[in-house]
Amino acid sequence: MAKKTTQVPFEKSLQELEQLVEHLEKGDIPLEDSLQCFERGIQLTRACQKALQEAEQKVEILLQDQGNERLKPFSDES
Repeated sequence: MAKKTTQVPFEKSLQELEQLVEHLEKGDIPLEDSLQCFERGIQLTRACQKALQEAEQKVEILLQDQGNERLKPFSDES
């Protein structure tokens, strides 16, 4: 049976975070609203980081289960 979660999907969290950044970059909002946006941004960033870490762990587990234990750290330098 699948777990039911109340977490927002990664893509939606990332999209909301991008919108918050755009809103803050405009600089035309009151300080209190800016602080609320910043706080929400921190929450979303942590949620995205957690989701990425969990996905990385799942990939590592799947690779180990297949007997392919030649894991290399990810690098975008090819």
